[in-house]
Amino acid sequence: MNILIQSATIIDAQSPFNGKQVDILVKNGVIEQLKKGIKADKNTKVISAKNLHVSAGWFDMQANLCDPGFEYKEDINSGIQSAAQGGFTHVAVMPSTNPTLSSKAQIEYVLNKAKGKIVAILPIGSISENQEGKDIAELYDMHQSGAIAFSDDKKSMKNSGLLIRALQYAQLFKGSIITYCNDSTIAHDGKMNESATSTSLGLKGLPALAEEVIVQRNIAIAEYCNAALHIGPISTKKSVEQIKEAKKKKLKITASVNAYNLLLDDSNLTDFNTNCKVLPPLRSKEDIAALKKGIAEGTINCITSDHSPEDTESKNVEFDMAAFGMIGLETAFAVSNTALGKENLSQLINAITVQPRAITNQAPVTISEKSLACLTLFDPSAEWTVEEKNIKSKSKNTPFIGAKLTGKVIGIINNNQVHLNS
Repeated sequence: MNILIQSATIIDAQSPFNGKQVDILVKNGVIEQLKKGIKADKNTKVISAKNLHVSAGWFDMQANLCDPGFEYKEDINSGIQSAAQGGFTHVAVMPSTNPTLSSKAQIEYVLNKAKGKIVAILPIGSISENQEGKDIAELYDMHQSGAIAFSDDKKSMKNSGLLIRALQYAQLFKGSIITYCNDSTIAHDGKMNESATSTSLGLKGLPALAEEVIVQRNIAIAEYCNAALHIGPISTKKSVEQIKEAKKKKLKITASVNAYNLLLDDSNLTDFNTNCKVLPPLRSKEDIAALKKGIAEGTINCITSDHSPEDTESKNVEFDMAAFGMIGLETAFAVSNTALGKENLSQLINAITVQPRAITNQAPVTISEKSLACLTLFDPSAEWTVEEKNIKSKSKNTPFIGAKLTGKVIGIINNNQVHLNS
């Protein structure tokens, strides 16, 4: 397949064409030419659009595709459609399936089901067996089978000794460990951010302290082990400060934030919208300001979708009973871009291209001649309204339906395939 992308502004700090407007000729999945004025022959598909920007293919480090076990919420095929719609060429999937991704066989199941698709689905294995927080899972076997990292997803690790052993073991084969931080004895079944809003709504609060004490503990454990550790998603000002201090000490700490935590605060819950019930919870405007500054300064490395599909029966209930989570693959870029503004576009693209690949030890992707064409096409200034009828995910649990966002995906090119949004 031959493709000519016309008059595209390149956003790729690793490319010699960064910031330049050029044509891109792709032949058989490889970037053949990068220059102005390329002529297309009759066998070439031409792509052109107003204010067209192109970056390396976007990589989401935190998504749930619910497959196997919960395919009524999402499956790998519908998740791929959702990811392509949202501009992602690579999606790392969490192990919260049934059965959990805790063995070689489960890792291979995910890879085989997604093989050859336009979006690469990259499995993350669980740290502990069945995410129970008791015994270490088969980390090396999963790594050998293609697991790109290890995490117990939103099950924060209570057992400090287990985390130490996992970090020490993973170092032997350069495995990446990802930890979510939430002390359940402090969170104590909280439903939203502990604040004046939670008090006024009569909802049990989830204190920022529950996150922050585990962030501090996990940093201390990583320092003790002299090991790399990814912390996320984080949501509070103090968590940002703690990670900044860890980086000043040259510790091997990286961090991520969910896109929705950059735009929505806990006041969005005043109408008891269960689609705003998420983990980590929507925090204060002060926390949002700190998170955005953390992205701009490089303290926070990655922005993630935290795509968490839930069926109607899990969300259309009383707030206390509703499941946590919202879908995010199709809106993550636009939500982040709306929150951060055009002055932070380069940092945003870095946070969804370069950083997640580096953290999970994946090969870097750049826009240069003779490189494989792994590209996302987008208009960072286009405004659009989220409509339920256009959502590709099986689930529709998002508070952004009807919202106007800035930054629209035009399409993706990957694995010698092209997807263009209508």
